[in-house]
Amino acid sequence: MNILIIGSGGRESAFAWKLAQSPKCSNLFIAPGNAGTGQYGKNVNIKVNDFAALGDFALSNAINLVLVGPEEPLVKGIHDYFLADEKLKNIPVIGPQAEGAQLEGSKDFSKQFMFRNNIPTAASKTFTLDTLQQGLDYLPTAGLPIVLKADGLAAGKGVLICTTLEEAQLELKAMLADAKFGDASSSVVIEQFLSGIELSVFVLSDGKNYKILPEAKDYKRIGEGDTGLNTGGMGSISPVPFADAAFMQKVEERVVIPTVNGLKKESIPYKGFIFIGLMNCGGEPWVIEYNCRMGDPETESVMPRIESDFVDLLLGVANENLNTVELKISPKTAATVMCVAGGYPGEYVNGQTITGIENVRDSIVFQAGTKSENSEIKTAGGRVLAVTTVQNNLFEALQHATADAARIYYDGIYFRRDIGFDLI
Repeated sequence: MNILIIGSGGRESAFAWKLAQSPKCSNLFIAPGNAGTGQYGKNVNIKVNDFAALGDFALSNAINLVLVGPEEPLVKGIHDYFLADEKLKNIPVIGPQAEGAQLEGSKDFSKQFMFRNNIPTAASKTFTLDTLQQGLDYLPTAGLPIVLKADGLAAGKGVLICTTLEEAQLELKAMLADAKFGDASSSVVIEQFLSGIELSVFVLSDGKNYKILPEAKDYKRIGEGDTGLNTGGMGSISPVPFADAAFMQKVEERVVIPTVNGLKKESIPYKGFIFIGLMNCGGEPWVIEYNCRMGDPETESVMPRIESDFVDLLLGVANENLNTVELKISPKTAATVMCVAGGYPGEYVNGQTITGIENVRDSIVFQAGTKSENSEIKTAGGRVLAVTTVQNNLFEALQHATADAARIYYDGIYFRRDIGFDLI
């Protein structure tokens, strides 16, 4: 089979690493890829939102399967683009059509979907510039802290947790009246704050059947001890110690099944990943958000624990017979430490030469923000490398991943040394 992965980050590196292991994968292409994905397949210089060029490439290279990594092309309708083209429509695309991708593309859409399908989630109301005054009047009734969410895609930055009423009032005005997050905050969801511990549950669905992939927990804050600014993710671990069999049964019964059944009932076609961001509140699962793709850096911890042929699972989605495909998961623990550029998530410098990847002993290095230049690997993003280790237990995995991250060097390199230690 000829397979095309769309995307360029650590998530897509992990996909490429896994798919390249399958005997069913003859040729693997990654568009646009990064300096590391080229070791698993061939990078193609096409941007993720250039649907016409991606379609032409798929036809000229006899692509049999397309796996979409990031959310933006899904929300913008890449799956619909393929289905609408007579020549492309028979090439399976893994990732929902635009309507299903609204689970991530619109916070209001996803909240209304949860309410309709009795999926446990925080109380909320949505406001626009026209209803700004009603939003300001609603804030005192929401309790403290107050969560404000930009309705649209805001590159992971559109969620604010306000600890005072005054702060919430200022931020709501900034989002709606001053377009703090651009078009993404033309609508704002005001949501009740949930107190607990977060985790991510990943579901692969063919629209009728589903498989629950390994769960993970990621770490968003830049500083150790979960301090400082939010980032795209500084590391992750899988499995999650507090997500025991009893808790995961609640997740399946109260969240996964109602989600898959709700999509079917509402005639929303969905072939792809459902990322469920959960809060464990005293042993009870509450949904914070949906995403329409796999998480990053969680994918880098999830993929190494999947022992089944990943191509078989994707074909199960394409052929709508996912229920017949075996999903085998390793009982071992994966830990991922993300190496970022100095200054990230603020201003940072690109173009630093990376050395020492060859010195890594017990880990897989999934490249994220990297590029090749004059036969050197250089930094090309805020999150540069994901260093993942699979070991018998969490403590060993964290030790090995952290030690291997320290064997890599580029000017300004930074990584957290405490990923997962809150769970030991």
